[in-house]
Amino acid sequence: MRAPEFWHTPSRSLPAALLAPLGAAYGTLARLRDWGTTPWRAPVPIVCVGNLTVGGAGKTPTVLAVAERLMSQGLEVACLSRGYGGRERGPLLVDPARHTAADVGDEPLLLAGVAPTWIARDRRDGAQAAIAEGADIVLLDDGLQNPSLRKDLSLVVVDGGYGFGNGRVLPAGPLREPAERGLARAAAVVLIGDDARDVAKVLPAGLPILRARLEPDAAALHLRGRSVIAFAGIGRPAKFLQTLREIGAEVIDVTEFADHHPYTAAEVMRLAETARCRQATLVTTAKDLVRLPEPARSLATAVGVRLRFADPAALDRLLMPLLGASRG
Repeated sequence: MRAPEFWHTPSRSLPAALLAPLGAAYGTLARLRDWGTTPWRAPVPIVCVGNLTVGGAGKTPTVLAVAERLMSQGLEVACLSRGYGGRERGPLLVDPARHTAADVGDEPLLLAGVAPTWIARDRRDGAQAAIAEGADIVLLDDGLQNPSLRKDLSLVVVDGGYGFGNGRVLPAGPLREPAERGLARAAAVVLIGDDARDVAKVLPAGLPILRARLEPDAAALHLRGRSVIAFAGIGRPAKFLQTLREIGAEVIDVTEFADHHPYTAAEVMRLAETARCRQATLVTTAKDLVRLPEPARSLATAVGVRLRFADPAALDRLLMPLLGASRG
């Protein structure tokens, strides 16, 4: 599914207005689920990295950066994901050498490259499995709207170039819940990129803002000055194209797929043939690459990104009270 255009701007559009009652109903159902659930309090800290909008905020790079920060303090970190797009229900420890995106989803495969990563449809079951295997702290990839676990710290990731879209709740807009409700549960906002949508002005007074940027990894820099044909099936392909242009690549063609698109070998072969004919390099995101059939992965170059915090010490101040915490 691709997000409709009227989600992206705060203008008063007719489709958004017509769908607003459904958005209100969606929000009511979410509140009822919260009221009917007693969160499980884990014996180790639970940190949640979530977002308020559907897809593309930069959540997974943020999880990776936070995991690395915690691991640098000697903690045994376990990442926990729902495993969206995968067939396995879990709890299951992800093994990149054995599992594919069709098994566990694309994001868990990326996380498993940095820290032990579990997938579980039931977040409580997943957290219990991770803790039983020795996790000192459980880091949730998404789950801000999931009430089954009591979180000790929640970070809300916001794309500075997108903000909260038109500010409406699904299906009238991209929000999973009203922004004020989600932000009330946040310890801080991770604001990625330039604040083109003036997000800082609408945040609750006193809510810390951790500013950060997505930077291409060193392997991507060799694309500077080269012609590339890009393809991506992520929440906001425009961010990928911006990264390519920032590193100096010449983007001569782009193919966009739906978020989490399961690629076929034939699709990749067609794209590779187009790139060959136009004497260009075929490029995609790291998240897309793990969804390509194994024999076709060598046909595309992945452009990875890392999240860099402007003030890492500000993140540390939020995380430090959790270090060594145990509730026995």
